[in-house]
Order: sequence, then C-alpha cells, then structure tokens
Amino acid sequence: MVAPGSVTSRLGAVFPFLLVLVDLQYEGAECGVNADVEKHLELGKKLLAAGQLADALSQFHAAVDGDPDNYIAYYRRATVFLAMGKSKAALPDLTKVIELKMDFTAARLQRGHLLLKQGKLDEAEDDFKKVLKSNPSENEEKEAQSQLLKSDEMQRLRSQALEAFESADYTAAITFLDKILEVCVWDAELRELRAECFIKEGEPRKAISDLKATSKLKNDNTEAFYKISTLYYQLGDHELSLSEVRECLKLDQDHKRCFAHYKQVKKLNKLIESAEELIRDGRYTDATSKYESVMKTEPSIAEYTVRSKERICHCFSKDEKPVEAIRVCSEVLQIEPDNVNALKDRAEAYLIEEMYDEAIQDYEAAQEHNENDQQIREGLEKAQRLLKQSQKRDYYKILGVKRNAKKQEIIKAYRKLALQWHPDNFQNEEEKKKAEKKFIDIAAAKEVLSDPEMRKKFDDGEDPLDAESQQGGGGNPFHRSWNSWQGFNPFSSGGPFRFKFHFN
Repeated sequence: MVAPGSVTSRLGAVFPFLLVLVDLQYEGAECGVNADVEKHLELGKKLLAAGQLADALSQFHAAVDGDPDNYIAYYRRATVFLAMGKSKAALPDLTKVIELKMDFTAARLQRGHLLLKQGKLDEAEDDFKKVLKSNPSENEEKEAQSQLLKSDEMQRLRSQALEAFESADYTAAITFLDKILEVCVWDAELRELRAECFIKEGEPRKAISDLKATSKLKNDNTEAFYKISTLYYQLGDHELSLSEVRECLKLDQDHKRCFAHYKQVKKLNKLIESAEELIRDGRYTDATSKYESVMKTEPSIAEYTVRSKERICHCFSKDEKPVEAIRVCSEVLQIEPDNVNALKDRAEAYLIEEMYDEAIQDYEAAQEHNENDQQIREGLEKAQRLLKQSQKRDYYKILGVKRNAKKQEIIKAYRKLALQWHPDNFQNEEEKKKAEKKFIDIAAAKEVLSDPEMRKKFDDGEDPLDAESQQGGGGNPFHRSWNSWQGFNPFSSGGPFRFKFHFN
C-alpha cells in the first residue's frame, strides 16, 4: 500500500493512474530483469516513496542502462521526472514504455495527459481513445472519457480563439485563450498568440509574462527573447531589455535583429549609466548633457524623453538653477501629474526662488502619493517655516542677494549697503533714525549669512537672532541700539570695526 502523504500518494492524487507504479510487480522473466536491475528498481521505488527524487532517479538511470528493454524501468523513471516537474524528459520515457508494452494503459493515459497539457490535442485524443479500446480498469476508463471530453472542449475553444484573432477581436481571443491555457498550460504557440493579443490591447507586461513562459517551453526560442527585449525597451526598462537580448545572442550570436537591437540598447544603457554616475559625483551640468544625448539617441519612445527630463529637472534643482528646474519639472508634470520625484525637485527649486506657497503645494501633492517619505515631510516642514519666516525679517532681501549667493557676494552687498546707510551720512534727525534701523538690519543680515552655522539655521526656517525661534532663549542679541554698532568696520570681512567713519 501507499503511505499517506508520500510523494507517490501526492502524485496519485493528481494522476490516479500513477498508483499503478507502487502495485506494479516485477515480471523478471518477461522483462528480462537481472538481479542488479531488480535491485536498482527496488531501491529506486523506496527512495521515490521517501521523496528522495534525485537519488531515486539515479537508481532508475542505472536500471535503464542495465536493461534497455525494461518497460518498468522507463515508467518508474518517467514518474520521477514528473515528480521533479520535468515533463519534457518524462514524455520520451512514456513513449518508450508504450513501444515495449502496447497494452500498458497507465503509461498511455499519462502520455495523453501530458500531450493535452502541451496542446497537442489530436495526439492526446488518440491516446485516450486507445485506452478505451484496451480493456481498461474502471478508473482508467473514467479518466480517459473525462480527458476526451476536455480535449473536445479545447478544440472548440481553440477554433473560437483563432477566429477572434483573425477578426482583430483581441479581447474575445484573450478570453478564449485564458480558458484553454488553464488546461493546455504548456502550449507555447497559444501563449505566443495570447502575448500578441496583449500587445495589441496595450498590455505589454502581460505579454512579457507569456513570452517568458514560451522561452522555457520551446528550445532555442530566440524570437521570444527578442520580443521580450523590445517590449522592455519600449517600457523604458533598458537594463532588462539588455539582459533579454543577450539571452537571444547566447542562443544565436548571428541573429541579425537581436544584434542590431543589442547595439542600440547597449548605447542607450551606457549613456544612462554614465549620467547617473555623474549625478552621484555631483557633476550636474555634465549629467544634464548626457541625458540630453539620451533623448537624441532614442527620440521615438516617449518614456525615455520623460525619464530624461525627470533627471534633468533633478540636476537643475540640485545645481541650484531654479528657473531651469521649474521649467523642466513642469514639463514632466504636465505628462505625469503624480510624478513624486518631479514634485519634490520642483518644490526645492521653488524654495530657492522664495516661492514658498508653490513649494508647499508641491510637497503636499507629493505627500499624497508617498506619505512615508521622510524627505518630503522634512521639505514640507521647511517650506512652511520659510513661509512664516518670510512674513518677518528676510536677511537675503535686506542685502538684496539670492538665497544661493556665495559668501563673497554677501560681503560685497553688505559693504555697499553699510556705506550707503551709515547714519553719519544723514544730518536730519528723522533720516538718521531711519538709517540707524536700516544699518542694524544690514549688520544683522551680514552676521547671520556670513556665518555658515547661523545661515543654515536661517535656511531651515529658523531665525538665529529671533528670540521666539530660539528654544529657551532670552532676548534678541541683535535688538541693540545704534551706539552698540558704532566702532564696526563695514569693509572688514567680520568682527568689530577698527575705526569710525565721519562724513562731512
């Protein structure tokens, strides 16, 4: 008897006629089984029952080599192949069994089942009919009749699928093919047909799934690898496209279409890899140039244009070229309104341009699609702080410089304004008071923006001279009288003035 839960019992649950395997008795004289072969067969049967498939297979290989006319050895080896999911290897063994013993219905029934899965309906039907004519057991007869009905239904569905395809009714064809492929799971031709329907219906990823199956079902299927590669390429996945076209060339290095496609994909892939390396190195201008070359190399596929512009938008944003970044990011967002990367990069560009409301809108839109992104959350908080800050005192505006101004520009602007608004320049009391206030703001702006640590705080939305924004801070150290600023030199790069100017 078969032990419950054993490999053989599990196979028997799927293919009931395989239980013949266990109850099959050795017919030494009839099969010409010598002692060594019998030993291999017996040991192989035990190993199979224990689930040790590789070891069982080795024993059945030895049995076949010892007696090439032993149908039991071929049948047992076919059973192991099936248990290992190697139906292609099992089929020749089952055919050999039938050649050696024409009335072995279990082998014929199993072969018919495999042929049905392969979509070889006429051959499968022939096996099932012969089983019914060979005085089968009750279970075998029932199984053969059931499989014949199933095969007839597959024939009808195949005709309907082909007719729908010829009529360009691809949706209907897919519906019919779905039903067939539930049974004929190893039919490569029908999978290729369904892949073609998916392509026509604009579902390339489903087509790729079917074509990948056919590349395994058919030996040396260069056409499948070529189609998979071109589909990935059209989807903008250049790396997978390159991988698949290489598989094609492994099978046939002289394949003309695969080789031509390989050269195109390799060129594009090299440009993109080079651009990304430049971005990692912070060489944004060079990276932008590379992505412009990508668009020129492949102008016919929109995906590469959009992805290139997305990365160019990123480069401009990181390179603090806000006007260009906003322009290119906006082009991407017209095509893909929910592109999170473009929203983030445009928001950063808006911050540089001091367009805080717009930056907040972009960060909020990005957050709707990726609420767990820490960079978005931090960017939004920063934009909100800067908006609040802009409604108070803005040191950049006081000095009349951009937020990305270099330290030399800040010092230069400070010296010019300090000289212009020095209170000694004014005789009228009201004008002098106004100048004193202006001069204090100019000095405060210079103090904050020329100090890297204080400037970073200010850029993050915190005024280092504002008592309200200092946790646990006291008064504002820069809210001083004009007298406290006398003695400072506007022409030094920092620190107190060494002498006081007097203007007549």
